[in-house]
Order: sequence, then C-alpha cells, then structure tokens
Amino acid sequence: MNRILLAEDEAVLRMLISDTLEDEGYEIEVACDGEEAWGMIQADAYDLLILDYMMPKLTGLELIGRVRELDSPLPKMLMLSAKSQQAEQDRVLAAGADAFMSKPFSPNELVKKVKELIHG
Repeated sequence: MNRILLAEDEAVLRMLISDTLEDEGYEIEVACDGEEAWGMIQADAYDLLILDYMMPKLTGLELIGRVRELDSPLPKMLMLSAKSQQAEQDRVLAAGADAFMSKPFSPNELVKKVKELIHG
C-alpha cells in the first residue's frame, strides 16, 4: 500500500483529501502544520507528500527545502496552493516539487495527479 503524508492546515480540506485518497486505497497520515509534518517526515518514509503552500510554523516551500536535504530516498512531492500565478508555480517546481495543483480542485483531479506521481 502506498503511503501518503498530507500536510494541510484547513480541517475541512484535510478531511476531504484524506477521505478521497483512502477510498482509492492509499494509506494517509495527516499533519496540521508544517512543523508537525517535518517531524513525521523525519520519523517515517512516504511515497508522496501533499503539502499546502501556506501553513503555520513551516510553509510547504520550506518543507520542500528541508526534504531535499535528507539522505534517504526522496518522496514525490505535490504542492497545493491558492496562489495560482505562474510565477508561484515556477518557484515551487524550481524548489523541487514534482507537481503543483491550484486550489480549488476537484477530487477527481487530485486522484489523477496522485496516481500519476506514484505510479508513473
């Protein structure tokens, strides 16, 4: 089973994403802020990180930077953001994210992107 860490500070969106991906057979762990996510990333291995761009304590962009410094195999990383300008997308991808999705998005779009990232 593929393991996904979802780092999202909005409770409703966190529940929607985790329920959607669990229904697809993925094992989901959740973090409510960037600092909690960083602790989980250091303690465990994930196939995919789904990171909110703007979170308390550490942003998604800061998390990408920290993950890139790890010695272990790097998970795929998907950034979610309400900042949908092309410059922001370019910045996120240049930092090391594998994909970017603008909020709002449909659950079907998310499932398609997650399958693409995990299964190629």
